[in-house]
Amino acid sequence: MIYILFLIHSLIFLVPILLAVAFLTLVERKVLGYMQFRKGPNVVGPYGLLQPFADALKLFIKETLKPSTASPYLFFFSPLLFLTLALILWSIIPMPYPLINLKLSLLLILGLSSLAVYSILGSGWASNSKYSLLGGIRAVAQTISYEISLGLILLSILLWVGSFSIIDILGLQENCWCILPLAPLGIMWFVSTLAETNRAPFDLTEGESELVSGYNVEYAGGPFALFFIAEYSNIIFMNTLSAVLFLGGSSPMSETPIIAQGIIAIKAILLVFLFLWVRASYPRFRYDQLMHLTWKNYLPLTLGAFSMTLAIIIISNGNAGLY
Repeated sequence: MIYILFLIHSLIFLVPILLAVAFLTLVERKVLGYMQFRKGPNVVGPYGLLQPFADALKLFIKETLKPSTASPYLFFFSPLLFLTLALILWSIIPMPYPLINLKLSLLLILGLSSLAVYSILGSGWASNSKYSLLGGIRAVAQTISYEISLGLILLSILLWVGSFSIIDILGLQENCWCILPLAPLGIMWFVSTLAETNRAPFDLTEGESELVSGYNVEYAGGPFALFFIAEYSNIIFMNTLSAVLFLGGSSPMSETPIIAQGIIAIKAILLVFLFLWVRASYPRFRYDQLMHLTWKNYLPLTLGAFSMTLAIIIISNGNAGLY
């Protein structure tokens, strides 16, 4: 009985995420279509609503190919690890209550998201292809570079809150959202999440003109679908996390159960729409521009913001001690 309840609970947790990922692919194609004066998917089902299911069926019934010289175990383990990490991250987000309530939830998010680089590099190396390996190395370099900016922005927020818990961060934003006093950090966070999720204009890992399709060029069928699902799951997750950190989460109606989830969903959808808008508006960066932005611009700015926050807290604590 316990195993059946665990299975039902897992399905209740996973099915909405997978459905959101499926329909995000449709929404992206529709939004980009209307921005470029095209129709987008409109044949499979009414208004193209069944297109995500047709795409999933096509991918999962295709033959799973593997290069003869590829490493067999790592080749298939890498996409599975990528998807597993992407789904585990959702258990920490409060919607409005987290599945796993930890005092160090933000630290766990940083640790789990950092592990994704192993699956990306593993898939590129296991394919035994120079193009895949170059795509994997570029993806890892990009991800690690922008994680530094994201980590420093998080540290600045954590200093104000005094806790690693997402619940405490939400409690701090009951009266004022973090985006108002920390607007520059919010903008840098948004741009860094674009790079962290490999979205345009930072989709250098999939530079078709140089690397065909990056680290996943040798994948087809089911394993390619796992990469695809994990990537879009990470997009929704990062925007939900942005809504929680900077836009107050379910504020101003945190106490109303169903409306609270709806408010978080609306904020995340608006941020996802901004992701799509950026993709339709801006051309792809060069790789040197990508690295210049984080190392020469964002790293000094986030370090300065962190140092200023630390100084303000030390001075205010010192003044409070005098009284």
